[in-house]
Amino acid sequence: MALARGADMQGPEAWLPLLLLASLAGRCPAGELEAPELVTVVLGQDARLPCLYRGGPGEQVAQVAWARAAAGEGARELALLHAQYGLHVGPAYEGRVERPPARGPPDGPLDGAVLLRNAVQADEGEYECRVSTFPAGSFQARLRLRVLVPPLPSLNPGPALEEGQGLTLAASCTAEGSPAPNVTWDTEVKGTMSSRAFEHSRSAAVTSEFRLVPSRSMNGRPLTCVVSHPGLLQDQRLTHTLHVAYLAEASVRGLEDQKLWQTGREGATLRCLSEGQPPPTYNWTRLDGPLPSGVRADGDTLGFPPLTAEHSGVYVCRVSNDLSWRESQVTVEVLGSLSPADPEAASGKQVDLVSASVVVVGVIAGLLLCLLVVVVVLMSRYHRRKAQQMTQKYEEELTLTRENSIRRLHSHHSDPRSQPEESVGLRAEGHPDSLKDNSSCSVMSEEPEGRSYSTLTTVREIETQTELLAPSPGCERAAGEDCDEGIKQAMSHFVQENGTLRAKPTGNGIYINGRGHLV
Repeated sequence: MALARGADMQGPEAWLPLLLLASLAGRCPAGELEAPELVTVVLGQDARLPCLYRGGPGEQVAQVAWARAAAGEGARELALLHAQYGLHVGPAYEGRVERPPARGPPDGPLDGAVLLRNAVQADEGEYECRVSTFPAGSFQARLRLRVLVPPLPSLNPGPALEEGQGLTLAASCTAEGSPAPNVTWDTEVKGTMSSRAFEHSRSAAVTSEFRLVPSRSMNGRPLTCVVSHPGLLQDQRLTHTLHVAYLAEASVRGLEDQKLWQTGREGATLRCLSEGQPPPTYNWTRLDGPLPSGVRADGDTLGFPPLTAEHSGVYVCRVSNDLSWRESQVTVEVLGSLSPADPEAASGKQVDLVSASVVVVGVIAGLLLCLLVVVVVLMSRYHRRKAQQMTQKYEEELTLTRENSIRRLHSHHSDPRSQPEESVGLRAEGHPDSLKDNSSCSVMSEEPEGRSYSTLTTVREIETQTELLAPSPGCERAAGEDCDEGIKQAMSHFVQENGTLRAKPTGNGIYINGRGHLV
């Protein structure tokens, strides 16, 4: 201690012998020195180097010395904390090292920490803390200082994107720091990413690229580069908006209802629909000449004045941008007006109405004619069927009536030609049953005057009828022509009424009244 006082007390050289003597002194096993293995600080921030000594009762700490242990250079003095003379900073760190505020109670463990302000990458390395005590001796500990260099990422867009290209670079993101940062992409766009790193002496640079196949659906979508690093409180995000050049096909609207394009209509317009990136421009032309007077083009819209026949024609919309161009054409046909000012159109419309009316009337007439033909055919078939039924029934009744008449005549007159008229009359008078049978063959009828009478048949006529109807033996032997001639002559004396043969009235015939009496 006398040597230290006689020497220059201002320089650290006077303290070195004391440190040496303290190191050679015996150590007290009760002392303990605490220091972390790694201290991390962000570039530009203050680094606190802790060194905490826990001594025994009655033990005194003489000083705490800090030095940087550089490989191949030996120890470099950083600072010296003396119990009596205070803090002494080495020449290389003047103005950058100071003693931080005490964190523990005064009677607690000795905190020999120092504060290194404004840390730089050159401050990275190992530092040694040595504590000299009495009578325990000296203690030392080493820690490593790591200076984090946060990255400053940058995003660089790739070449211009156009629809139809193949796999193209959309953007690249680069970040350099210590340690090497982590670079990723956050986007909904489908693509591929690749990364590469470049190592430097005190840092590393990482570059990540994002590639995609451009399409119009990607236009306006965000592409975000995300950089993670321990020196950052939160991830850094750089966003790039994709711009894909494209041009959609053009189409013209406004002619959906051609009937609206008539002479005299106002406010008629055509609109050209398309989209693209960059936004396209529109150009209207007419294929068969310049635009008619009064027609105005306003961007994608072509406006017409009151329509006339002059506005009929083929109109072309041309859409273009820096990438390409598209065209679409439509044919405008202005129809005639229905107003009296256009007599030709009105007359044509009337002709159309008349033609339509004629067609409708013709169709209705044809339908009615077909219906009438069907009704006539059905009625004709119905009456023909009824006539056939009545004819058949009439023939059946006629046949039955003839058979009954012949049967009765034969039953009453076995040979009428051999009997005289008187016997016939007497037999008729003497046999009421015969008269009843004969009278039953007659039919009562009403004259137009309302007078009722019985059909009278003379005995002579009955005999004659029987004689003519019954073929004689001589006729059977005679030739057929003679028999036919006789039958024809006999039939001339009879008349057919309601299926019954009746004798024609004569002037000298004998009649039988309804009671069977001869008159």
